[in-house]
Amino acid sequence: MPEARERVTGIGGVFFRARDPEALAAWYREHLGVPVSGDGYVVFPESRDTHWVPFEQETDYWPRAKELMVNFTVRDLDALLRQLRAAGVPVDDRVEEMEFGRFGWCADPEGNRVELWQPAG
Repeated sequence: MPEARERVTGIGGVFFRARDPEALAAWYREHLGVPVSGDGYVVFPESRDTHWVPFEQETDYWPRAKELMVNFTVRDLDALLRQLRAAGVPVDDRVEEMEFGRFGWCADPEGNRVELWQPAG
């Protein structure tokens, strides 16, 4: 029997550059409820739907000027999109529905596209 191989068990973090890290973290905390700790780190105790997906270099799924896009899982996509719009956050009018859930998008203050995913079921 072959020896069991070690493997990764999830996403350890998402790291990206920001012009003003503290202000950007505060925006994510206020508008998306991201549990940013005092030292700027985030741990999602409820996360079970974490994915890592490499895209083609030429993708237009998010702005080419940005190297990555963060996808956050949400419980109620429609409610969060309404909340974001009410706060003046740029929100894409389009919502996509697929067999594995519903997707919406907004942009943070630095122009990063943020994908919001309400998993199916």
